[in-house]
Amino acid sequence: MDRKLIFLDIDGTLTEPGKNVPPESAVDAVRRARERGHKVVLCSGRNYGMLFPVLRFGFDGLVASAGGYIEYNGQVVYDCPMTPKQQARVLDVFKESGIYRTIGGRNHSYTDEGFKEFLAENTDSKANSELLRWRIQIESELDIRPMSEYDGEPIYGMAFMSRGAERLRKPMELLGEEFDFCIQDEDTCGIVNGELSSKAFDKGSAVKRLCEFLGVSREDTIAFGDSMNDLEMLKAVGTSVCMANGSPTLLKMAHMVCPPVTEDGLYSGFEKLNLL
Repeated sequence: MDRKLIFLDIDGTLTEPGKNVPPESAVDAVRRARERGHKVVLCSGRNYGMLFPVLRFGFDGLVASAGGYIEYNGQVVYDCPMTPKQQARVLDVFKESGIYRTIGGRNHSYTDEGFKEFLAENTDSKANSELLRWRIQIESELDIRPMSEYDGEPIYGMAFMSRGAERLRKPMELLGEEFDFCIQDEDTCGIVNGELSSKAFDKGSAVKRLCEFLGVSREDTIAFGDSMNDLEMLKAVGTSVCMANGSPTLLKMAHMVCPPVTEDGLYSGFEKLNLL
């Protein structure tokens, strides 16, 4: 049997968006795959601190902050936060543009005051799953703190939400040389959201870094994802799987589509790929 290195996104893939407890079927799939000798790694936009509630279900390694931090069996493989100069510039440019920011340090995340109210005003925006995702996260399980508590902790990345694409023009012009902008599918109400990350890394480069570290070939890698920040990860592996609840772009490019997370999709995908 060929041993596989499996990369799993969390929100919308392993768990429902903003949740920390996967379906029992997903936990069973991961356990059974590992018992057969496969290695399973979390690969998330969440920061290191936000991964701890999920790590208790048993994984071989983690990719946090969309590739900014990589750890395997307790050993740090890669660690690349923004420089203090980059950090200050990013925060200032987005604030001046009137865009809501949620920054991810290594252990905590912080969001702009007023963001929660903004989400409440737009609950009718059913086309944008990110609105639901961030509302759940802020109000319950992921301990996203108010920006007033931010103390200068090194930042790895930032999620943002804007009232229209025009407000993003200046940040993209000023920061585009050093950072990538991952824009989610546009909302019917004109709300634009996405993530900003350093050009030094993404989920795809994280896959390649960990494969090189472990001596694993591309054809022995599999990734499961659902949103646009999983695009590079799915491109980097030998077999790409998109959840049926995923982005239309990913659904078109993935090698395989499995049922949504709410319908035991991960177990179904593992079973179809003979990982169990």
